[in-house]
Amino acid sequence: MQTQSNAEVAHSEDARHPVRPALWRGWRNRCPRCGQGRLLKGYLKVAPGCPVCKLDYSHHRADDGPAYLTILLVGHLMAPLLHWVFVTWRPEPLVLFTIFAVGCVGLSLYLLPRLKGAIVGFQWARGMGGFARAG
Repeated sequence: MQTQSNAEVAHSEDARHPVRPALWRGWRNRCPRCGQGRLLKGYLKVAPGCPVCKLDYSHHRADDGPAYLTILLVGHLMAPLLHWVFVTWRPEPLVLFTIFAVGCVGLSLYLLPRLKGAIVGFQWARGMGGFARAG
């Protein structure tokens, strides 16, 4: 069994920050540490760092996480709604497809950058990747 030294344990404890505020700040496209600077410089492009507190964002590794979470949330929200609308009102298939296609695309476009920010905030709060060393 592998054990950590006291210095490693102290360093990993120092790298942890409150998760909920970091998630909320990331969701709002704000720096997970100070909550002031912008996290994303484009629709999904993470900025190099915070202009206010100088936190380096280059350590993030969101990868496909935001896309998977977006698909999971949109699917779990829209599928029961689609079933309920179909059973209740029996609209024409083309009308049903049009409404739900627009709804799924719109919800996906809304959620994707917010979930990416939340994942970067979570990584910072938990000291994942290079964030443990960067603070």
